[in-house]
Amino acid sequence: MTSTVNDGATRVDEIADDVFRISTKVPPDVVPGGFTFNQYLIRDDQPLLFHTGPRRMYEAVRAGIERVLPVDRLRYVALSHFEADECGALNRFLADAPTAEPVCSSIAAMVSVGDFADRPPRPLADQELLSLGRHTVRWIDTPHLPHGWECGYLADTTSGTLFCGDLFTQPGSDHAPVTETDIIEPSEAMRGALDYFSHTRDTRALIAKLIAVRPRILACMHGSAWRGDGAALLEALADRLDR
Repeated sequence: MTSTVNDGATRVDEIADDVFRISTKVPPDVVPGGFTFNQYLIRDDQPLLFHTGPRRMYEAVRAGIERVLPVDRLRYVALSHFEADECGALNRFLADAPTAEPVCSSIAAMVSVGDFADRPPRPLADQELLSLGRHTVRWIDTPHLPHGWECGYLADTTSGTLFCGDLFTQPGSDHAPVTETDIIEPSEAMRGALDYFSHTRDTRALIAKLIAVRPRILACMHGSAWRGDGAALLEALADRLDR
């Protein structure tokens, strides 16, 4: 792995082979307690960015990407569901990366991204594979987990990384890039204070689809990425949601 680059507000860390976490801090005077917004970049023949960050965070995220590769090399810009921190800067990236395509679920393409994006999206069906070169990613439909009927996630079958979006959201702004310590309790505390889960009746079945890819790294959108037995941690989350 390459060394960490940290400019104070935004830092870039390689959390798996050619998988980079780009994390920008939001201070406590903006979000009480502080917060982080993470994007994930897969460096490959056809580079993929997962999450764009909000539109107003574009310059910080772009600068983070440029530490790894020229932004105009981006081939895919992917999102879990249609929300500002997922795709607020999508069109800025499409403007700067002339061959980039938005990547999302077929539902997201139909109801939001097809209209919002300045370039037609590449919709992926449940379990569809997309080759980036050395890495291959799998799309997993997870409607309403945690929210949004168009929601889904990408699993990098090469590195064992699950880009798990708003699952395991951790408050605060001082996080290690990768941790092996518990993230269930802080994420459950966050959910207890501001419940952002839809509590669909299909929660356990949807989490089972994520467990099936046996992730070794959970690339969380807010807070640290997590390394370990991802299937066990996802099972623990399902148990907590069942309560």
